[in-house]
Amino acid sequence: MRISLRIALAASAALLTLGVAQAQEKTLRIGTEGAYPPFNNLTADGQLVGFDIDIAKALCDEMKVKCTFVAQDWDGIIPALQAGKFDAIVASMSITPERKEKVDFSNKYYNTPSAIAVPKDSTLKGVTKEDLAGKTIGVATTTTHFNYASKTYTDSTVKGYPSSPEEQADLANGRLDAIEDDIVVLQQFLDSPDGACCKILGQPSPQPVEIFGPGAGIAVRKGETDLVNKLNSAIAAIRANGKYKEINDKYFKFDVYGAES
Repeated sequence: MRISLRIALAASAALLTLGVAQAQEKTLRIGTEGAYPPFNNLTADGQLVGFDIDIAKALCDEMKVKCTFVAQDWDGIIPALQAGKFDAIVASMSITPERKEKVDFSNKYYNTPSAIAVPKDSTLKGVTKEDLAGKTIGVATTTTHFNYASKTYTDSTVKGYPSSPEEQADLANGRLDAIEDDIVVLQQFLDSPDGACCKILGQPSPQPVEIFGPGAGIAVRKGETDLVNKLNSAIAAIRANGKYKEINDKYFKFDVYGAES
């Protein structure tokens, strides 16, 4: 009886130890695009880098989990999450009502405005519907920018692209009159040799919350409330302990978090 009890206790202790070890070794698989610098980008040697990546690593450290990254084309990123290819999306995904029907979101981890870029020799004077009437505007599809451009610039031709680099290349090569994107992404392009052709014309106003949402959040599968809560706590923690500012200042000269909400 005592031997059996000792064996049972030993087995329980072993299972407990294994459970603790497994908890310590928990891995969070993160999906990101890898084609949206400076937020996320895939380097020539296959490394994912950028603001999104550094923020994700900081959140994983805060939650005491190991994180791994998966590069995924933007058009298929939500279906890939739903299919279990990864556990969370950290890819500058704006929180919108349409997306909230498919996934759950953390609180925002940054919020920057949309803007319009044009060639430096453009004769365009503004960014209203009337200003851009008859022009061709390039925008990455399945983005809030594409939704806004399609609904706003109804007298223009809105041309969709798989990602930002393709629209930027066509603007530089004279195949577009303008492009719309996040102002930080556009500025990154303009600061590069390829972007020397172009300038920011202005920011569309107003920028409706029903289209652009409250900012970029981390998407998880529907119903994963515990993970959302952990991510929210981790976002608040890195904002409070200075880690967010450290990462922010590595990439930007201003606080991309935006107004406190």
